[in-house]
Amino acid sequence: MIGGIRLPNAGQRLVPALVCGLAIATLWAGAATWYLVFHDEILARFVSQQTALQYAYEERIGALRLQLDRATMEHLATREGLVARVADLSQRQAAMEKRQAQLSLLASEAGHPIASAGRSAADDPAETGALGYAATITDPVAKTPAKPAPKPFPTPDAFELRSRDDAPGRQSLRETEQVLAGLDRRLDGLGAHQIRTLDALGVRAIRGSQRLRDIVIRVGLDPQRFERQREAGIGGPLVPLSADPFGIAVGQVRRALGEEDRLRRIASALPVRQPLAGNYSLSSGFGPRLDPFTRGLALHTGLDMKAEFGESARATAAGRVTVADYNGGYGNIVEVDHGSGLVTRYAHLSSIAVGAGEWVEAGAAIGRVGSTGRSTGSHLHYETRIDGEPVDPQRFLRVLGGSDAQFLAAR
Repeated sequence: MIGGIRLPNAGQRLVPALVCGLAIATLWAGAATWYLVFHDEILARFVSQQTALQYAYEERIGALRLQLDRATMEHLATREGLVARVADLSQRQAAMEKRQAQLSLLASEAGHPIASAGRSAADDPAETGALGYAATITDPVAKTPAKPAPKPFPTPDAFELRSRDDAPGRQSLRETEQVLAGLDRRLDGLGAHQIRTLDALGVRAIRGSQRLRDIVIRVGLDPQRFERQREAGIGGPLVPLSADPFGIAVGQVRRALGEEDRLRRIASALPVRQPLAGNYSLSSGFGPRLDPFTRGLALHTGLDMKAEFGESARATAAGRVTVADYNGGYGNIVEVDHGSGLVTRYAHLSSIAVGAGEWVEAGAAIGRVGSTGRSTGSHLHYETRIDGEPVDPQRFLRVLGGSDAQFLAAR
């Protein structure tokens, strides 16, 4: 009913429909108006969010590239360091081998071969080339298959660098470092062993020289008297010695060995051996005595040694035979010049086995015991003379004990 007028039923139903249509039109108009007003702001915010996300990923990619470059540089530096260490170890090994050759030469000169006691071939890098493995190390990481690079998906953990300690490349580097460290320790040990060996050779040579010098002094001779025999011409090109401490030490040991060898030759030339085999007894000593023929006081210039007729008389030192003939009261006599003014005489021989000018070695038979010349029976008259003057042979014959005789005959 409108204004007191009652509407039909169809009109009553149209009113709610009009109201609803008007509401929908109002809402649509409002939404369209809001979209037209705020469209640019929404679009700008969306674009800004996308740009920020892009910048974030680009920044992260740049950081990861820097890390990758840094890791690559560290790898190159490590590889170059390993190569440098291998080169250094190779040089040290070459130096050790050169030193070992010098030590072997010194030991052969000294007559004491070097034995590698307690050392196996695998434990001696300088002798077995144990650097062969290390010398092949140029890029230990390259031997390990590289991990595939991660795909550039924009996920939070796709670009993270994994640096686990058990990664194959790092494990190879660690093992290589251990190998090089082990080789370094072996070379250090070998170097110390070579120094000890060199010191032992030097000490042994010095002690040998002292012992030989003592033998010369005990017979009443000055070792300096033998220096006069060495006035020979010397010369040659100048070759400066190395400033290496080991080379200097080798030179010092070589000089000590040369001095020992010189003194050994001097001591070996001394008439300190027995002229008769086995034990002997004296029938007359050196010095004043009653002459067996005149019964007056006279100087006996040697030793009369009891011996059986025909027993071998032997040279007490190496030398040159200067007399081998009959000589008055001496009867059959052999005289041997040992150099440096030292001479020995073997008299009253029944026969002579050498000739004048012949070289005889120590212990060589020079004749047989007899009783020729001014003699009362079978015996050997033995003399030693220094610069033509007779001296008591006992000063030579008593100087060598058992150990001294073995030491003198060692080389």
